Amino acid sequence: MGRPLGLDHVDAVRLEEVLATDFAEYRRRRLPFWMDSTPAPAPEGIEPWPHDPGPPFEQWPGLAPQMPAASVDRKPEEVAASLLAWFIETGQFGLDECRLVLVPARRGSDALASIGWSAEAPLSLLCALLRSWEDRFGAQVVAVFGRELHVSVARPPVEAEHANLLALEHVLSTANNIVDDPPTPFPEYATDLVGRTSWSFWWD
Repeated sequence: MGRPLGLDHVDAVRLEEVLATDFAEYRRRRLPFWMDSTPAPAPEGIEPWPHDPGPPFEQWPGLAPQMPAASVDRKPEEVAASLLAWFIETGQFGLDECRLVLVPARRGSDALASIGWSAEAPLSLLCALLRSWEDRFGAQVVAVFGRELHVSVARPPVEAEHANLLALEHVLSTANNIVDDPPTPFPEYATDLVGRTSWSFWWD
């Protein structure tokens, strides 16, 4: 934990504008790798990394649409509780070393700003994304551990087109595990988001 980030910094983030600019720069840097399907050299006995064709967009396509809540859906709080229970039961992610923290925040997506979480992540952008995901997908911050962030999702995308859009938002969060660690082709990562009720992010 570090110095709390004022929520005015999060309020000031124009999410669509920032992500559009970030995607243009990301695409400029990565396009040569997406265009070259030649496998990168790998040590003997090691499988070559799979080729990543990158996102199927030439320009920023906009945010993934909001998933409507249905009467049969579980509430975000219930999905968050289920994910936390699974962490406890399986001993995943070093949760036994975590502590319960009460945070003075009006919404869970502002909690990281309120505690000044530091993980080499652009905190104002990340909190703006979390706010948007909370509104559109019923996402809830469940745990942070070191430089890891774990989020429950009550209303994940159910269509491939929407999952592609969401996967790009994940990429632009700057988390190192999205498509890069381990190397995962963008289409494969996006497909895995369909119906997925938990998302994990970490920064090196």
